Amino acid sequence: MFQKFCRFLLRATGWKISGALPPQQQCIVIVAPHTSNWDFVIGVIARGALAEKLNFLGKHQLFIPPWGWFFKAMGGTPVDRSKNNNLVDSVVELFKNNPDFGLALAPEGTRSPVKRWKTGFYHIASKAQVPIVTVGFDFSRKTIVINDAMHTTDDMQQDMDNIIRFFRSITGRRPKKLPDFKL
Repeated sequence: MFQKFCRFLLRATGWKISGALPPQQQCIVIVAPHTSNWDFVIGVIARGALAEKLNFLGKHQLFIPPWGWFFKAMGGTPVDRSKNNNLVDSVVELFKNNPDFGLALAPEGTRSPVKRWKTGFYHIASKAQVPIVTVGFDFSRKTIVINDAMHTTDDMQQDMDNIIRFFRSITGRRPKKLPDFKL
C-alpha cells in the first residue's frame, strides 16, 4: 500500500524514476547534489516507490525530540560529526552482519557549497566490498536518475572523477558547482 501511495505521489508531482537499483540489497547509494531539504522528502518517496529499505546516516541533531523517533523509524542512524568515532569501520560491520543492509548517503555532507566531498562512502564500499550506486534528483527534469552500480577499483582518483562527472549532469533544486576531486 505504501509503495502505491509513493508512486502516486511521484506521478502527482510530475516526478519520474529513470534506472533501477541493483538486485542485490547491499550497496551504498550516494545522492547529490544535496542542495535542499526537499532532497530528503523526494528520497523517502522514491525509496517507498521502489519498495527499497535503505538506511541513512544523519547529523545527530535530527534525532532529538520531537522528530527523532521519525528519523530512526525511517532507517536513520545519528552521527556526531564533531567526533572522530571510526564511522567507516562501524558501517562496514553493519554490512558484514546484515546481508540486507543498504545505505544512502549525501557525499557532500551538507546542503551548503563544499570545497571537498567526504570520502567515507568510498572507503566503506571498498572495505565492505559493496557497489556504489549514484543517484541524482534532477529538479530541472523532475527525474530521479539512478546510475549503474560500480565497484571501487585501485584508482580512487578515476573512480571519484567518474562519480562527480555523473553528478555534474544533475541539476539540484538550488544549482551549485561541484568541486573537483583531489587525492
